[in-house]
Amino acid sequence: MSNKGKAHRPVNVDPVDLMRFAWPVTAIASISHRISGVILFVGVLFALYALEQSLADQASFESMKAAMLSPFGKLVTWGLLAALAYHVVAGIKHLMMDMEIADTLEGGRFAAKVTLLFGGILVVLAAIWVFPA
Repeated sequence: MSNKGKAHRPVNVDPVDLMRFAWPVTAIASISHRISGVILFVGVLFALYALEQSLADQASFESMKAAMLSPFGKLVTWGLLAALAYHVVAGIKHLMMDMEIADTLEGGRFAAKVTLLFGGILVVLAAIWVFPA
């Protein structure tokens, strides 16, 4: 057997090279969908804890209210809303692709661009809602 084809393959990939790699728009949309799902999964724990604390008694409610109105609480709220908004948009894209709408390579690229556009718009709108001027 010949090793001609394997002689020029990289053995290790430098992490800096990953930043220079031109990611396809479909990969960016897919990875973002997965990341938003993980954020939502972890965020449910915080949301349930906040709900439990707010329902315990009046003092706990006031404490949770103050925490949610703090800059960090608003950032967490915005992060969860942003993840939810993008995840829903990407989920709709996946449902459409399951119905064989935009399931070609070019259609997938277009759908990924639309997903990133609408997801970005919703993330900005969530920021405007959570952080009013």
